[in-house]
Amino acid sequence: MAWVLQALAGRIVRTFRRVMGRRTSASEELRRIDTVGTAIRYFATVIVALVAGTLILGEVGISIAPILATAGVAGVAIGFGAQSLIKDYLSGFFLLLEDQIREGDVVEIAGRAGEVEQVTLRYVRLRDGDGFVYFVPNGEIKMVVNRTRIFAYAIIDAAISGHQDVEPAFAAMREVGEALRKDPKLGTAILEDVEIFGIERWELWGLGLRCRVKVLARERDNVRREFLRRLVGAFETHGVKTP
Repeated sequence: MAWVLQALAGRIVRTFRRVMGRRTSASEELRRIDTVGTAIRYFATVIVALVAGTLILGEVGISIAPILATAGVAGVAIGFGAQSLIKDYLSGFFLLLEDQIREGDVVEIAGRAGEVEQVTLRYVRLRDGDGFVYFVPNGEIKMVVNRTRIFAYAIIDAAISGHQDVEPAFAAMREVGEALRKDPKLGTAILEDVEIFGIERWELWGLGLRCRVKVLARERDNVRREFLRRLVGAFETHGVKTP
């Protein structure tokens, strides 16, 4: 029966992988499906082996009561010492199951930000902008900030001198947004026209203007840098004075 149940569990996991694999062709999704399937099969194997081992010992005439009592005491002792480890594995399982983090995502977890290089049931490996690597235990992750999921907004802040009409500055922003949408390199990353927020600040040095562009999440910084580079020339063309 143990062999049959293990074979059945393996078949269920393979079917799960095959069905889920048909719904996506992304390599990240396939890796996540494989990881979740492996975890399910591992848990099923452990449960079946424990139950089968207990029943086999009973059938051959070995009393399992002392073994269970000893295992119970040892389990309590090990449980106190391995609480964090168990917490890591459970948290990692749900991180993968709920698709909160994928390899290649840029995330902020446990006070650290960086690109996800590896996700396991035990930890998440991050590499930040300086190249430092962090191993974050899954049990320490209370909240996930994913900066690369589907879309993001590139926030553009610009400063102009006071005592001048702001409409030429807004016109320059719109022109730059339209030009970027036609750009062969970044045009496909821009999802909507530029959205002008208006005057964000009024200071002694002048006025702070703000707009934003809806973009693919991974291209947010590239779009923002190119927008600012072009905005410098557009302000000069429209005669907009900066501080």
